[in-house]
Amino acid sequence: MSETSSLYIGLMSGTSLDGVDGVLADFAGGAIRTVGAAFTPFPAELRRELMALQGASENELEREALAANGLALCYAECVRQLLPSSDGPVAAVAVHGQTIRHRPELGFTRQTNNPALLAELTGLDVIADFRSRDIAAGGQGAPLVPAFHEAAFGKPGTARVVVNIGGIGNISVLRGDGRVTGFDTGPGNVLMDLWIGRHLGKPYDEDGAWGASGRVHQPLLDALLDEAYFRQPAPKSTGRDLFHDAWLDAKLKGFEDAAPSDVMATLTRLTAVTIADAIRNEDAQVDAVYVCGGGACNGTLLREIGAALGGVRVESTAALGIAPNRVEALAFAWLGYRFMQRQPGNLPAVTGARGARILGALYPA
Repeated sequence: MSETSSLYIGLMSGTSLDGVDGVLADFAGGAIRTVGAAFTPFPAELRRELMALQGASENELEREALAANGLALCYAECVRQLLPSSDGPVAAVAVHGQTIRHRPELGFTRQTNNPALLAELTGLDVIADFRSRDIAAGGQGAPLVPAFHEAAFGKPGTARVVVNIGGIGNISVLRGDGRVTGFDTGPGNVLMDLWIGRHLGKPYDEDGAWGASGRVHQPLLDALLDEAYFRQPAPKSTGRDLFHDAWLDAKLKGFEDAAPSDVMATLTRLTAVTIADAIRNEDAQVDAVYVCGGGACNGTLLREIGAALGGVRVESTAALGIAPNRVEALAFAWLGYRFMQRQPGNLPAVTGARGARILGALYPA
């Protein structure tokens, strides 16, 4: 590690399970500047195995360890792509890992990873396991990005909402006076991706075109919304542990005659409505909603969110200077920087932890 370097690499692989987003960031002088970005797709076999590991299965301890090694290879490749962008030594690589279990109510979360191997492969310090300390302090361990959203997008006197729509959706309410709240809203892309993969063999609904071709099935939407998580007060977090194929299939019972495109339209509306409801329930008069994550590329979804909010402006975080597909990786680079500065990375008002905590564990080069 270079003690004086302000350069950090952030790596994020989220619930969409498509691959690794990476950024090289410079935090010199307290600024947040993206120097380079890269994406490394998951090999098909690794993606299938990570998906299988979302639930209990045979020999899962060994299979998870092998998947972690495969992940480390993908992470190292993403780092390799980013290093030529650096004009100096990199202080550390901050890596989230791949969530396969998230059970804060039981006191644990599991992000598959092999940070020791990543340190060995890259020759760089690696910071990992960001969620466990917050959970140990009684928190949800998620979402962790609201603190970064405030640092990157907060503006005194201006209330904004930042919505991350990956597999799961989460909101950060930046109230303009330093107060920040946020939580996971429920499904982001996870159910839409599942449905289009099942029926059209595609990984996602490009620009929401298939969803736009159908009609919302209101009785089905009502059944989907009949989920205790949506009524649960914050702090709260969720993931594939709840919103998965079995959950969707159970909700679809009695609606087998619904056209697949209508189901897609309804799943799109579900994501939009749950995000909009979450924002309204926070009782913040926001000037705009800014979306990051893969959902920012779904024009139909953005229009649905805007309509559900009564016409509030909805656009991607590109309008604030950071491309939507870079925000989460940049957030973890920032959390790595905070760790190295021995500064807390969580917001107790968001996660419910007993207090601010330094997040992460170091694996030296």
